[in-house]
Amino acid sequence: QVRLVESGGDSVEAGGSLRLSCEVSGWTRSTYCLSWYRQAPGKEREGVAAISSDGDTQYADSVKGRFTISQDDTKKFLYLQMDSLKPDDTAMYYCAVDKFILCRYWGDGPIPATRYDYWGQGTQVNVSP
Repeated sequence: QVRLVESGGDSVEAGGSLRLSCEVSGWTRSTYCLSWYRQAPGKEREGVAAISSDGDTQYADSVKGRFTISQDDTKKFLYLQMDSLKPDDTAMYYCAVDKFILCRYWGDGPIPATRYDYWGQGTQVNVSP
């Protein structure tokens, strides 16, 4: 059973930093696409960043240069380092995992959240002006 558990969400002022974590378990394939998505009230869930099992990373234009996606050496934890936070970054942040090929589709920008089958419960990030 695939399980993803996010943590690290908090309330910060604009310009601050946060690091989100996602513990991943139950994914038995050696290849994968791990991603972060976010959803603000009244808006659709949007892709933020993705990392494939071969280490390739992709980012939404809105977070390039500010956010960094990474994994630990055990591959059990996914991270999202968020710097220079803005009020527009306020949202519930989710991690997701699915087939490796999904990361290749990020080449033209984030793919729809509906492409992923496995999700965590989310962690809330609030950025005040």
